[in-house]
Amino acid sequence: MKSTVDYSKLDDAELMTHITCAQPDALGELYQRYHRLVFSLALNSVADHAAAEEITLDVFTRVWEKAETYRTEQSKVTTWLLSLARHRAIDVLRQRRTRVEQNLVSWADVPETAGFSNGPEETVELTLRQELIRAAIAQLPAEQKQSLALAYFKGYTHRQIAEILQEPLGTVKTRLRSAMQKLRQMLHDE
Repeated sequence: MKSTVDYSKLDDAELMTHITCAQPDALGELYQRYHRLVFSLALNSVADHAAAEEITLDVFTRVWEKAETYRTEQSKVTTWLLSLARHRAIDVLRQRRTRVEQNLVSWADVPETAGFSNGPEETVELTLRQELIRAAIAQLPAEQKQSLALAYFKGYTHRQIAEILQEPLGTVKTRLRSAMQKLRQMLHDE
């Protein structure tokens, strides 16, 4: 006959003992008690609802897989859970930063002339025009420069840029539109 344990009446350390013995209902009770706390820490750390949910699930998956590493004499269960969440959030932020850094475009990478000139006058005119464009771009805010580079030199769509920069699509569209308006105005004034 199967014994039934009322996990809601157990303290955290006792729950961990049952989780170590592969009792999924014990993990369920621990999740019920602390998933909001873990989620809150994750959301405050990464400022992304979906990422915070993923971190929360990762933390409780890790609890299930590594329950035997928890030591009641070293810390409370909540301290351990929040430590796991904090470390996972840091990992997510590092991955984000790495993704953005991999997509950075240096304006120095853009070729000076494309070789489409018909003679020295046209080459000089093209070079001067490119210098004006570079100078105008240099005056743009960093976010606008980066969005322009991803759109026009890497060929990303607005949606892809939003994913890369981890920003709303509307923000990316507004930033690109504003950058183009500023460039038009600066180049028109030249």
